[in-house]
Amino acid sequence: MMKWIVIVILTVLVGGSWMLFNQTGGQMSALQEQITAVEETGDPEEKLPAMEAELNALEGQKTFNGILLTFLCAGLLGIFFVVYALPFFAQRVTHAVYDSAEEVEKDPMHDARSLMAQGDYEGAIEAYKLAAAADPLNRLPWVEIAKVYKDHLDDPASAVQTIRHALESQEWEVNDAAYFLFRLAELYDEVEGNRASAIAIMNQVVEQFPGTRHSANATHKLHEWEASAAQAEEAEFIARQKANQNRPS
Repeated sequence: MMKWIVIVILTVLVGGSWMLFNQTGGQMSALQEQITAVEETGDPEEKLPAMEAELNALEGQKTFNGILLTFLCAGLLGIFFVVYALPFFAQRVTHAVYDSAEEVEKDPMHDARSLMAQGDYEGAIEAYKLAAAADPLNRLPWVEIAKVYKDHLDDPASAVQTIRHALESQEWEVNDAAYFLFRLAELYDEVEGNRASAIAIMNQVVEQFPGTRHSANATHKLHEWEASAAQAEEAEFIARQKANQNRPS
C-alpha cells in the first residue's frame, strides 16, 4: 500500500512540475514578444530594464522547475523499475536458470555423458543402457554404446553386437531401423573389413525400404563398392601383367 501512495504522490508532483515548467515557458515567450515590441517601437517609459529582469527571473524559475521535474521523473522511474521491472526480469532469469537445470536433470543420458567425461567407459555403457530402458524409442543410447566399444574400448565385435541387439530388440521407425543398418554395414566394412557382410546389409536396406531415400543411399553405396572392387581388380591385373613382363625369359 505504501508503495502505491509514494507512486501517486510522485506522479502528482511530476504533473505539477510539468505544468509549472510549461507555464513558465509560456510566460517567457509572451514577455520576450513584449520586449521585442518595445525594442522596435522605442522605450520612452524605460520599461525595458524591468522587463529584462523579469525575463531573467522567469528563466531561472524555468531552470529550477526543469531540474525539479528531472529529479521527480527519475525518482518515479526508479521506483517503478525497482518495484516492478527488476522483480519481473529477476523472476524471468530465475525461471530460465531453474528450467534449464530441470531439463538437464531430465536428460536420461546426462549421467552417461558425465561418466564419459571422467573416462569411466564401462560405467558410461551401463548408464546408456539405463537411458535406453527409460526411453526405448530413442536410438541414441545404443549408438553411443557402439561408439564407446569401437572408439574407446577397441572392441568392434561388441559394437557390432550392440547394434544388432538394438535392431532386433523391438520394432523401430523406418529412419531408425535404416540408421542402424547403415551403421552396422559401416562397422563390418570399415572396422572388421568384412565387405561381403556390409554388401548383404545394404541389399537388405534396398529390399526392406523400397522407394525411400534409404534405399537410394544403399544403392549408391553398393555402386561405389562395385566400382571400387572393379578398380582393385584392374589394378591387380595390371600389377600381374607388369610382374610377368619383368620376369627373365
